Amino acid sequence: MLPTENRLRRREDFATAVRRGRRAGRPTLVVHLRSGATDPHAPGESALRTRAGFVVSKAVGVAVVRNKVKRRLRHLMRDRIDLLPPGSLVVVRALPGAGDADHAQLARDLDAALARLLGGGAR
Repeated sequence: MLPTENRLRRREDFATAVRRGRRAGRPTLVVHLRSGATDPHAPGESALRTRAGFVVSKAVGVAVVRNKVKRRLRHLMRDRIDLLPPGSLVVVRALPGAGDADHAQLARDLDAALARLLGGGAR
């Protein structure tokens, strides 16, 4: 499970990552990354922790499927959070195909999107 201090919870933080960050899409998900962002809610302090949030809409499936996708994505992100620059904001948005994808497919798509955003992947 992704630790609480690494979770994105505020609407403003989600909006910052989506609007001002870079985006990489894959068949089952889209990843938005805002590198090295500072925490607007901490006075005079920059957030050194990378935080991740997840968006799984009803288009993915019924509640059981959506929750399963969120759990899988949180688990996958826990292992990859240290690869990202400190203070980054990451939003992972599941696409409708994520409900039918297995754990390995989600892992491949997340790795490919993160590699592209971090400069290691080609378009």
